[in-house]
Amino acid sequence: MPTKTNRVPEPRCSVARSLQVLGERWTLLIVRDALAGLTRFADFRDSLGIASDLLTGRLNALVEAGVMERRPYREPGARARHSYHLTPAGEELVTVLASLQQWGDVNRPHEEGPSMWSRSRSTGRPVRVTFVDDAGTPVPREDVDLVFLGA
Repeated sequence: MPTKTNRVPEPRCSVARSLQVLGERWTLLIVRDALAGLTRFADFRDSLGIASDLLTGRLNALVEAGVMERRPYREPGARARHSYHLTPAGEELVTVLASLQQWGDVNRPHEEGPSMWSRSRSTGRPVRVTFVDDAGTPVPREDVDLVFLGA
């Protein structure tokens, strides 16, 4: 007799679905380093101080979720390896990381000051993550309501 699989339905909530991919501590740190230009396994491992097996699992999950893609490369005289590059979906996470950095600078400041900052490439001026309405007008955080439609 066939057995019925107990598959958990996909959450309706986009925050919950996003956390299925991004909710583990190392994941956003890998994305942070990829946004800074790292692509090679050893460079991620050395930058983060993460165990190789954990890094392998996180990179595989990011590739499976479409956040990163593998690209083969070979150093002269060495075996073929993969580098890891952000997809357009991965590059969109710059807003998430900038929001976390902005929140951390205010609510969890380090005594030596921030470790990074956000600036405009074209002007070099500092930028902040903020809400804008559908007409492009900035909206103060205090004027934003999250309207829950159901989980």
